[in-house]
Amino acid sequence: MISAAELRKVPLFSDLGDKALDFLARSVEDIRLVTGEYGGHEGEARTLFVMIEGKAEITKMVNGVETVIAMRLPGDLAGEIPITLGTPLPASVRAVEPSRLLKLDAQVFHTLAAMAPEVAVTVGKAALERMEMLRKAASQPPAPQILLVGPSRDAVVHKVGNFLHRNRISFESFEPDDPALPSRLGDDSPISGPYPAVQMADGTRLVAPTMRSIATLCGLQSAPRLTYYDVVIVGGGPAGLTAAVNAASEGLRTVVVEGFAPGGQAGTSTRIENYPGFPVGVSGDDLASNTLKQAKRLGAEIVVTRRLSAIDPQAMTVIVDKDPPLRTRTVVLAMGVEWRRMGVESVDRFIGSGVYYGAARSDAGLAQGRDVYLIGAGNSAGQAALFFSSHSNSVTLIVRAESLASSMSQYLIDQIATKRNIRVATRSEVVAGHGTERLEAIDVADRRTGATSRRQTEALFVMIGAHASTGWLPPEIVRDSHGFVLTGPDARKQCEWLGEREPYALETSAPGVFAVGDVRSGSVKRVAAAVGEGGMAIAYVHKFLQAH
Repeated sequence: MISAAELRKVPLFSDLGDKALDFLARSVEDIRLVTGEYGGHEGEARTLFVMIEGKAEITKMVNGVETVIAMRLPGDLAGEIPITLGTPLPASVRAVEPSRLLKLDAQVFHTLAAMAPEVAVTVGKAALERMEMLRKAASQPPAPQILLVGPSRDAVVHKVGNFLHRNRISFESFEPDDPALPSRLGDDSPISGPYPAVQMADGTRLVAPTMRSIATLCGLQSAPRLTYYDVVIVGGGPAGLTAAVNAASEGLRTVVVEGFAPGGQAGTSTRIENYPGFPVGVSGDDLASNTLKQAKRLGAEIVVTRRLSAIDPQAMTVIVDKDPPLRTRTVVLAMGVEWRRMGVESVDRFIGSGVYYGAARSDAGLAQGRDVYLIGAGNSAGQAALFFSSHSNSVTLIVRAESLASSMSQYLIDQIATKRNIRVATRSEVVAGHGTERLEAIDVADRRTGATSRRQTEALFVMIGAHASTGWLPPEIVRDSHGFVLTGPDARKQCEWLGEREPYALETSAPGVFAVGDVRSGSVKRVAAAVGEGGMAIAYVHKFLQAH
């Protein structure tokens, strides 16, 4: 606890009376930090910090990278803007060396300001000066990490752009014939294909690169660092990332192996409005990004562009692609599901060139000013329709059922009804696609009348359900007739259980191998449920490890 005498040495408090100093000494948080420890995090409730000893840096997440934007020394303030304007902390405070700082929450600050108005005046002036500095900084937008060159509606270009966006890598896209491209490339070397081509800020250029080469170029982790882990988590969706947060926070050596980008299907959701703690909703991208940062901060490894090709439950080893086996004590299967394909050849031949399975915020440009069609009647389709309605000329939801009520949450149905440019076509389905190199039109069959009509469109998003891609799992891990992994008592009934105990609730038919989220048979297909199972799985992992 800081004393009144020590407080009087702080410039902000040097003129305070004894009563105000006594109040402050009894009310303020006196925090001592070791090097690298945080006093406050970006997004937390408004707080005023006063440096007493040491040195701290102010960091902010910029394009997914934690960036140092300022330093604070003894006597300096941090948090002037949020405490004045009533906003959350716009940045984090991290100790560069052993440090001591005072933390005044809003209630303490306002009580002090009522006792000593000069404190509020001083902090307000500091906030104005800080806002002017931020205004100048904001007028200089950060340069993108990557230039992406290729036809915007090319399937591979779209996939690379989606990969960069989902992995929080800032980039700028250019058509090959864009007149501004030569000056942005910075030399006279043209890019004539094959596409896509990517160029880093330092001039490094890759032509028709693999996702893994892009990941390596951008500093993403693309291979496990160790040969032995306490838990290997397969898949980086909400369940997998939550499992990683819980495992790493409890000291387990943890690695997540993700084939594309963290977040899973939930990471592409344009708006999730029924997830607890977000009264106005949250994009799946933001939710995934925050959980990813948390997992990394706690020490979990997140490996992207890699897939498990085999699991040996007896030897407790896993194989990532064709690498040498990794040893592990436990495995958590959290690979989610994949979008079900329509199976209409004339439609699927335009995948990535007008036809897209799933929809993400990064697809807004594909809908801009166009007549967009979506196939699906679940929450994902409803969220996408609402999002695209703000970008497109019109949105048509094509639904095979009589109505949306049987498969979509009521809050989404109500919101869709308020949008003038969203139309719902029930008892309908897409039966054909037309175009040369890119989608130009679709045929829609009305099952009430039997009539088929042709609709001109360049963007068709398909969200017709999902299936489990579990064919690579060994026979020791039992699945149901649809390929979803059985757990707990359901798994016990379908196999010769080798353990002396009964399997845990989320344990598969192979002891020490757990399944969570959408890939698990009988799971509730909701983000909140997946998060809950991810946390529960690590509790069972601990039980398993204690017993072995």
